[in-house]
Amino acid sequence: MDSSLVGILVGFALVFYAIFSGGDLRSFLDFDSILITVGGTIGATIASYPWSTLKNISKVLKALRTPTVLEPRAIIELLVGYAEKARREGLLALEDDVDEMAEPFLKKGVQLIVDGTDPELVRSILETELSFIEDRHNANAGVFDTMAALAPAFGMLGTLIGLIQMLRNLDDPSTIGSGMAVALVTTFYGSLIANLLCTPIASKLRSNSSAEILLKEVMIEGILSIQAGENPRIVEEKLKAFLATSREAANRTQAGEVSTVEGND
Repeated sequence: MDSSLVGILVGFALVFYAIFSGGDLRSFLDFDSILITVGGTIGATIASYPWSTLKNISKVLKALRTPTVLEPRAIIELLVGYAEKARREGLLALEDDVDEMAEPFLKKGVQLIVDGTDPELVRSILETELSFIEDRHNANAGVFDTMAALAPAFGMLGTLIGLIQMLRNLDDPSTIGSGMAVALVTTFYGSLIANLLCTPIASKLRSNSSAEILLKEVMIEGILSIQAGENPRIVEEKLKAFLATSREAANRTQAGEVSTVEGND
């Protein structure tokens, strides 16, 4: 089971445990509050993004549960195998392997070098496609970032609506307590949606995207090394070093971001 799903289930379980241990679940259920928080968040999100982005959300969530990113070691072994074959039989020998490649990005790159495309043009084409992939991933994660920002706002809006309705009935003091509870439930829904669903999903999407982008960068370096006719052992060491350097740079970047945030606090 994916760690994201485990984390979300554990979070909900602990929240519901706290609710049950301190009172009645029915106190936290209000249909109108759900309509305001969930409906408002979804409506505003739809208004914020084009349909071309929104229509892929179901596929994105499915991929989140079953990520298809290959292991770096498997990619390097595959590229080294292609390098050995190309060195023995020539680049044209890789044409037989193109149709069997499951990874579209790798398939396109190998097809380009088999067709005799200039190395600089190969790099340009693949890096341009990589940039489009990264933009698409950022847009998908951005949808959930937007929902995480909107949900608490609509929760507060629902609370204000509930308070206004409650203040109209001040002539009946017996309804003030229950009215205040219902008013606050929408804030609870907004916070729950933002912090236990949308923010974790956006973070996981970005994590998966970073891993996929890194692997595709390894593919580009491997494809160009194969085209240059480099020794397979050199190709392997080069890709391992590239992978390690890229990960170290990413870790330094993340550490810098954390330090910046802590400094701002």
